[in-house]
Amino acid sequence: MGAGSSNYDGSVVSVPSGDEWIDVIEGSVPVEKVVAWVVRPDCGAFVTFCGTVRDHSEGRAGVVSLDYESYPEQVKPRLAAVASATRARWPAVGRLALLHRVGHLEVGEVSVVVSISTPHRAEAFEAARFCIDTVKSSVPIWKRETWNDGSDWALCPQEVVDVAADDA
Repeated sequence: MGAGSSNYDGSVVSVPSGDEWIDVIEGSVPVEKVVAWVVRPDCGAFVTFCGTVRDHSEGRAGVVSLDYESYPEQVKPRLAAVASATRARWPAVGRLALLHRVGHLEVGEVSVVVSISTPHRAEAFEAARFCIDTVKSSVPIWKRETWNDGSDWALCPQEVVDVAADDA
């Protein structure tokens, strides 16, 4: 895949022309592109959250890698529902990016990015937190952890729930 990143279907990730960037990708998450894209002249704030692979999880020390799997035809509509719910709750949101990586990731690599621009900082922070929390609870992406002594699917602390704009 080289230094760039690609969509789940293998096509190259390109910056969208609209105000939402929702995708499931293989390869590196284009964090720098997201940060440059999210800025709008009418928005004085943006918040970008990146989730990275850490070297441990609950009950498992020495995690060395993760493998994420998903069905894009299920994930993309759920990411879009998170975006809709976010806009319903914070109508001033300018641009919104929700990108999740699939495939093999090493410790320190970015697995998910949420980036939001708004006119003011308070709603940017609140909306970004809402997005990542809602993505974690409502988007079916599975991860297999590999650690020093083995490999297994990560334990899910909660069931996947539906989200709708009127849940906001």
